[in-house]
Amino acid sequence: MEGLSDQDLDAMIAEALVDAYGEDEELVGFQAVLSARVTVPFTTEVLGVDVIVEEIDLRPGSGVVAICRRGRILQPIGLRDLPLPDPPPEGAEWIEAFRHWAL
Repeated sequence: MEGLSDQDLDAMIAEALVDAYGEDEELVGFQAVLSARVTVPFTTEVLGVDVIVEEIDLRPGSGVVAICRRGRILQPIGLRDLPLPDPPPEGAEWIEAFRHWAL
């Protein structure tokens, strides 16, 4: 995402993790901020197929995921791997902050 420096991303990360102690609480903190700030639903393309991102969730063993729908099929996709559409949804800068933190 253009326009966000490492300093900007670090400030967003600090905001998301302000009350978190340990990695589990950090994931919960990020999931809460992402759910509140990223506008869903939005459409994106995964493996050449349009999907609708319906929510951002936290799944044991998978971390923060986007719950994607294609017809009647739901599939969680790790937020780090989710391709974003152009233009990205409102609040997508928080996905970039999460990705920066998760490196």
